[in-house]
Amino acid sequence: MTFGTDIDPDIDPDDTSTNPSSGPRFDDVVQRRASRRTVLAGGMAGAAAFLTTNLLGATPAAATPPSRVRATELIGFDPIPLGYDDEVVVPTGYTARPFIPWGTPIAGDHPAFVAGGNTAAEQEQQVGMHHDGMHFYPMAPGPAGSKHGLLVVNHEYTDENYLHTGTSTTPAKSTWTPEMVALSQAAHGLSVVEVNADASGEWSVAKSPLNRRITANTPMSVSGPAAGHRLMRTSEDPEGQTILGTINNCSHGVTPWNTYLACEENFNGYFRLDPDTYTPEQQALASRYGVGGDRFNWATHDSRFVVTGTEPNEPNRFGWVVEFDPFDATSRPVKRTALGRLKHESAYVQVAKGGRIVVYTGDDQVNEHVYKFVSNENWRAARARGRSPLDEGTLYVAKFNDDGSGEWLPLVHGQGDLTEANGFADQGDVMIKTRMAAGMVGATRMDRPEWVSVDPNTGMVYLTLTNNNSSAKVMSAANPRKPNPWGHIVRWNETGGDHTATTFEWDLFLIAGQGRGSGDGSTIADEDAFGSPDGIWSDPEGRVWIQTDGTQPLGANDQMLAANPYLTDDAGVPQLRRFLTGVPGCEVTGVVTTPDQRTMFVNIQHPGAGSPSQWPHLDGGTTPRSATVVVTKDDGGVIGS
Repeated sequence: MTFGTDIDPDIDPDDTSTNPSSGPRFDDVVQRRASRRTVLAGGMAGAAAFLTTNLLGATPAAATPPSRVRATELIGFDPIPLGYDDEVVVPTGYTARPFIPWGTPIAGDHPAFVAGGNTAAEQEQQVGMHHDGMHFYPMAPGPAGSKHGLLVVNHEYTDENYLHTGTSTTPAKSTWTPEMVALSQAAHGLSVVEVNADASGEWSVAKSPLNRRITANTPMSVSGPAAGHRLMRTSEDPEGQTILGTINNCSHGVTPWNTYLACEENFNGYFRLDPDTYTPEQQALASRYGVGGDRFNWATHDSRFVVTGTEPNEPNRFGWVVEFDPFDATSRPVKRTALGRLKHESAYVQVAKGGRIVVYTGDDQVNEHVYKFVSNENWRAARARGRSPLDEGTLYVAKFNDDGSGEWLPLVHGQGDLTEANGFADQGDVMIKTRMAAGMVGATRMDRPEWVSVDPNTGMVYLTLTNNNSSAKVMSAANPRKPNPWGHIVRWNETGGDHTATTFEWDLFLIAGQGRGSGDGSTIADEDAFGSPDGIWSDPEGRVWIQTDGTQPLGANDQMLAANPYLTDDAGVPQLRRFLTGVPGCEVTGVVTTPDQRTMFVNIQHPGAGSPSQWPHLDGGTTPRSATVVVTKDDGGVIGS
């Protein structure tokens, strides 16, 4: 069979479904749920409001915040308006400063940033491009730990024009050189940066042996069911045990043993799929994962990213969760294949009853699924025996039922239809073909599942669903727009409060859009309008921080809002306040605070993408640079209070 067609580089792959399964769509489920209760007679907006407040009775609204915080005082800042300018804006009483922008020297010879002029070798010693998920690890006990730590930052992808020219002009593909490919690969991956705050609260980069860059060429090990698997082997790695690099790292996770989990998301577009004779299995894998496009021109000079019938497996070596120890600069990252292969948007780690580890993750593409991994044993016991808690366990995929209940369906070889007769010869097959397995067991298709977070006080799980602009979009009470450019947020309680449970109850937390007055079906107040929820994080006091990436009301810049899940308005919608607005063309992403919650780190990714920007305006430079923003409260208080 001859097969091999590159995807169109001008089409956002997240908006194109590659899921042919007949599993239930989330909007179909909610449509039937709403119809059963005859709420559609009141219109789509009424249906949305009903589902937000009544699907689980009073359970979510009755959740109690920490005893030290009154629900009415959880959010204490005045909201800011929609943003349009080329500056990051925060509320009165707060200050935002750019920090560690792309190109900041952190290691080796500490080469200075030169817009469009650094070499690949220099970029390997500098902060990478397009900051996304991140975490702050304190390096001292007590209050000192909030002034000194390691900041670990994902670098999702690159804008090749700014990388190579420092301007909006992109070199012609015919001019690409091996050095340009190497530079792009060096700007991917992650940065580990030791940082300090002085007495005035100003943060700086330390010259530390822990500072490190992990790139698209860093050697990595493979563990779990797919290690050494026939579909992981290449001519360069016939044992399938060593992989070069990690790419398109979006969100992240943090383990209780202080390692970092980086999530490989849109890995599929890095490859060139050459016309050739492929086996049906090879063709099915390439199609289901949307392999092709050569979006960064790596295939022009790196044969790893050229897919052929005789060398088909390199794409199978990406799409994993990667674990590494930020406190050991010599440690080799490990791709943990028991967590499945998909376009991981996040890997939120929750310690469950009995010390077992649960990892929640979304597959960021329209009509894809939501997963959780549950370890077999207590994480301390596993590590004491020299085993990783992330290698032995069960991966589940979610099914949302009509009545507000849900099920976690196991993806285990030999169970149900996951048999050799259906293309799953072993558990390695199930993990490499995770998307196919999820469709086989009847998981619910969702509207671009993205970040997951868990309220540390109530155990409530939150999931952002960015949007669904697919032409196959079906109108429903949960997504009352066709297409759905605004997105929504789902939440659920695991049965018995046990995150290892195989059943749950769900409802809708927020339906995004232009506001209730617009008639677009959104549940939020007009003054809180937002679209395309992406990042989400529940802080220690229970505030739910919501970050956006995509279409915003009135053409505004992307933003970050704080929601109070313990306080609702007359429509049953949680209190919501806009806290930060970004700059033209950017995504607002990656949020975490220091342990004392008095410093917040937020990432501004790809400023100037499609809209003119010169942010962060450092040293007279005009090239837009992704960077972290340090947010502090002028009175030294807790962020958001």
